[in-house]
Amino acid sequence: MKSFSVYLNFSGECEEAFRFYQQCMGGEISSMSRFSDMPSGPGQPELPAKYMDQIMHVTLSIGDIVLMGSDQPEGFGPPRQLGNNFSISIATSSREETDQIFAALSTDGTITMPLADTFWGSYFGMCCDRFGVNWMVSFDLQSA
Repeated sequence: MKSFSVYLNFSGECEEAFRFYQQCMGGEISSMSRFSDMPSGPGQPELPAKYMDQIMHVTLSIGDIVLMGSDQPEGFGPPRQLGNNFSISIATSSREETDQIFAALSTDGTITMPLADTFWGSYFGMCCDRFGVNWMVSFDLQSA
């Protein structure tokens, strides 16, 4: 396993929150993409226009610590509520390790996004374990 990170979900205020966190703790916003940056076509979800300017993914690097987040459109994952608006993100060392960890975490839980190759270059999936903890498991395909 390479690393663990915290991933925060918001309802339209992700950019504001991450600018605030950067102001409070310093660091660098190393990536910020919007849902409008997502490619369209077969296999890609259709989103209403009201979500297009919201944040699909943001990364704030503070020294060796990485905080990640996104806005969460309705229907993407479990309904957002305070207390479950975060996931633990695991970056793995191989596709096989990703399969193993994902299968173990999702046993008796709920798969919210099955493992698949993504347009951003990761083998990625999301699940909620049997204890109600949300997980994101990914392998960077460029490192293969």
